[in-house]
Amino acid sequence: MPGTRKLGKTTSQRMAMLRQQVTDFLDTGRMETTVTRCKEIAPLAEKMITLGKAKDLPAYRQALAFITREDVAKKVFDEIAPKYADRNGGYTRITRIGNRRGDAAEVAVIELV
Repeated sequence: MPGTRKLGKTTSQRMAMLRQQVTDFLDTGRMETTVTRCKEIAPLAEKMITLGKAKDLPAYRQALAFITREDVAKKVFDEIAPKYADRNGGYTRITRIGNRRGDAAEVAVIELV
């Protein structure tokens, strides 16, 4: 389960949003969103990459249960995870970039290291 931030949503809405954001993040390798959402996305994305390093069927099925698109899960196992084979965690970086103009929410960029 992700951290304790509720992000103004019910549990099912929050999990659906986080699943989709993690999928999009792993697909592009970079995402711009609020700092609190970045802090929720990072551990989930790192868990998916760690599953990709396992390279076995149970890990692939676990990743598919969370990632919403099969092509992204395949990309994690075939392209992203081998890149971090010699690294024990710390696959993401969060960089704060200022405030959003509309609502002054603090915005950050999360990217793969």
